[in-house]
Amino acid sequence: MRVVVQRAVEASVMVAGEVVGRLPRPGLVVLVGVTHDDTAATAAQLADKVWNLRILDGETSCADTGAPVLVVSQFTLYADTRKGRRPSWSNAAPGPMAEPLVDAFADALRARGAHVESGRFGAHMQLGLVNDGPVTLVLEA
Repeated sequence: MRVVVQRAVEASVMVAGEVVGRLPRPGLVVLVGVTHDDTAATAAQLADKVWNLRILDGETSCADTGAPVLVVSQFTLYADTRKGRRPSWSNAAPGPMAEPLVDAFADALRARGAHVESGRFGAHMQLGLVNDGPVTLVLEA
């Protein structure tokens, strides 16, 4: 599992012109990519890392402040661009495998007390955010 974590002042995700998820106040936007060997344990481990990551103001974490998290699935995080000009998506898990693991990641955050909103798996989404800092990290488990 690979995630891109962005500290954001505000963020929202839209599908077909409708806002389906947003940060109600400053927090984290987490783009989540799933590969073939990921498990629910992988999702829980990475969710714990994100929840306790000390990247908010004053070197605090979501666990410290209760900052919200916007989770957005993004299979393109596993693009292979080494050959040619067209990315290969073979490293990304197929939808039926990936969707439950993105949900497991979000559920693991909720189990820790996070306010979590999300995009819509498999949908064409527009994500708007104001990155704070900017702070953007890539984590893998």
